[in-house]
Amino acid sequence: MKNKSQESTFWKYIFAGIFIGTVIKVFVFDILSVQGISMEPAIHDNEKILVCKLSYGIVNPFGNSTLIRWKNAKTGDIIIYYYKNNLVVKRCIATEGTSLEYSSDSGYTLHVGEKNYSLTKLQYNLIKNSPCVPRGMILAIGDNFENSIDSRTYGFVAQKNILGKVIFK
Repeated sequence: MKNKSQESTFWKYIFAGIFIGTVIKVFVFDILSVQGISMEPAIHDNEKILVCKLSYGIVNPFGNSTLIRWKNAKTGDIIIYYYKNNLVVKRCIATEGTSLEYSSDSGYTLHVGEKNYSLTKLQYNLIKNSPCVPRGMILAIGDNFENSIDSRTYGFVAQKNILGKVIFK
């Protein structure tokens, strides 16, 4: 039979474990399941990813931004952020100051670095007046850009709204 001291210690360990686990999930790491094909072939539908929430700063647990930011996303990073209250996984294609070139010759396209991305007329009209990525923003596009709703549809993403970096899939 356990005495009260042993039982009290047991419950302290249980509550400490729950508290530490919650802090890790909210502020440090999270495991998410990806829904959709917008990041294929890098990340497949229903695949699990490990996100480091401390990659860019401390995430506001009650909002869609960071409280303190110590680093910005770089080109090539796979990031998470909210769009219409849904957590989104995309690749950072360009950061602030990166030149953007547009063409409407034979269809609409966006040229960033060495890559061309197709645009709809609506997407073209949304971003064509931005010769470069604005300060504090990034251009985020799904790897499967033909089947992705991303910055081409809703505009640039604020660095402060990036909540983490995918570090393992």
